[in-house]
Amino acid sequence: MADNDDFEPDEEGRESRDVAIPAPRENPSLSGHDAAEQELLRAFASGRLPHGLLITGPHGIGKATLAYRFARFLLSEGAGSGPGGLFAPAAPTSLTLPPDHPVFRRVASNGHADLLTVERGIDPKRKRERTEIVVDDTRAIAAFLRLTPAEGGWRIVIVDTADEMNRNAANAVLKILEEPPDRAILILVSDNPGRLLPTIRSRCRRLALRPLSDAVVTDLIGRYRPDLSPADRTALIELAEGSVGHALELAEEDGLDLHRRLLGLLAALPELDGAKLHDFANAVAGWGNEDAFRVLAELMPATLARAIAKAAQAGVVGEGREAALVQLLARRGLDRWVEVWEKITELFAQADAVNLDRKQVVLNAFFALEEAAR
Repeated sequence: MADNDDFEPDEEGRESRDVAIPAPRENPSLSGHDAAEQELLRAFASGRLPHGLLITGPHGIGKATLAYRFARFLLSEGAGSGPGGLFAPAAPTSLTLPPDHPVFRRVASNGHADLLTVERGIDPKRKRERTEIVVDDTRAIAAFLRLTPAEGGWRIVIVDTADEMNRNAANAVLKILEEPPDRAILILVSDNPGRLLPTIRSRCRRLALRPLSDAVVTDLIGRYRPDLSPADRTALIELAEGSVGHALELAEEDGLDLHRRLLGLLAALPELDGAKLHDFANAVAGWGNEDAFRVLAELMPATLARAIAKAAQAGVVGEGREAALVQLLARRGLDRWVEVWEKITELFAQADAVNLDRKQVVLNAFFALEEAAR
C-alpha cells in the first residue's frame, strides 16, 4: 500500500492526509506479503522463472499490487538480469522500486513498451465495462509476447483478474502457456482460481496469498481512512476478513450502514417485514444505485457464510452484531443454510451476467432465507 509520510498541516496546524488509494500499478508499497515477495526473489535469483505465474487469494489483499511490483522489478533489470548481473552474489533483497524511478513512472502511466495489461474491456453496444474478459481483450497477448523486448529484458503480461475470462478468452491464454516465448512471463491475478481451466492452472506456478492480519488491516484503514470512528474501524475489520480492499470499499460505499440494515431485516426471520424489505430492495436496486447493489452482492453471502461458520462451532451461541443470525442458524440444520448460501451467491452472480431484475434478485434472496428459517 502507499507510503504514509507525505503529510501537510491544515489551517489549524493538524496533519492532514491524502487518503486516495493508489491503483495497483501506481502503488509503491505492499503490506503483509513478505514471504511471497521473497519467494519471487528466490525464483528470480535461481534463473528459473516460470512462464506462467498465478497469484491467488481473496479480493482486496494486494495480489495485483504484487503483480505490478514484480513486473516493475523485472523491467528495471532489463538486459542486466543475465549471468554476472543480479545472479552474482549481490542478489536483491526486495522488489521495491522508488516512485521516481523511470520504470515505475512508465508502468504507472501504462506507458512501458514491454508490459501489457489485460482487463475487462468496454462493451461498445452497452457503452459500459463488460462483466467478463472476452477473447478480443486477450487477442493482443500472443502478438505482444512474440515481439523482441524493447529494452532487452522481459516481455510481461498481467491479466487482472483472470477468473473473469470467458471460455474463448481462457483458451487463447492457454495456447500461449502451451508454447510460451522466451523471455516472456504471463502473470494471472485470480480471486477464484477454481473458475480457471485446470489446464491453465497446471501450466502456471501458483503463488497463494493469505488474507491480511487484523493488525495490517487496522494499520491500512487508519492510513487511508483516518476520519473513521474507532467503532466503525472495528466493524470494518470484522467484515473485511483480511481484505483491506473490501474494508475500504465498504467504508466508501456506506457498507456499514447497509450491513446494519441487512441485519435488522434478518433479525425478523422467520417472518420478514414486507414493507421494510421492499423499501430496502428499492434503495439498493433502484436506478443509479449500482454501487449499493454491488456491495450487497458481496455483503449478503459473506454475512451468511460467516454466520454458518460460527453456528457450526460447538458451544458457540453467537456474539456481536451477527449474534441473532448465528443463533437462528444454530437452531436449524446447517445443510439447508449451506444450500441457501449457494442459491443466494448464484442469484447475485447472475444478476449482471443475464441482466436479471435487481430488485427481484434482492427479494428472492430474502425469501430463500425466510423459507429456510421456518
